[in-house]
Amino acid sequence: MIARLALFCLLAAPALAQDADIGRAHFYTHCATCHGLEGRGDGPMAGVLTIPPTNLTELAAQNGGTFPLIRVVKRIDGRDPLVAHGSPMPVFGGFFEGSFDVPMKAPSGQPILASPPVVDLVTYLLEIQRTDN
Repeated sequence: MIARLALFCLLAAPALAQDADIGRAHFYTHCATCHGLEGRGDGPMAGVLTIPPTNLTELAAQNGGTFPLIRVVKRIDGRDPLVAHGSPMPVFGGFFEGSFDVPMKAPSGQPILASPPVVDLVTYLLEIQRTDN
């Protein structure tokens, strides 16, 4: 019973890692080659992909104004692979995989566990969402 209560409290809490500056560094190192320095899908390797990279600044806008947190987390950590990368995403594999021990809460309230690098990267992606129409 105590273990269940502790797990519930852990999942109900906001993410513990959330550092957009670290996330920006992860983005520049692991994502900008395809998605571009500003995340608009115009990186130097974009042309070699089967499907053009997503404009990451429009994730919320393309989802009715709600950031698709669960889909983004799963795409980054490989739980939802994307064939356009030639292999399951991320191309950098083990860096974003690992222990899923940091809880994040989707706008719907649904919790998802992610690794600390993924939480930081998603925090940065939230920061770069386009807010104009």
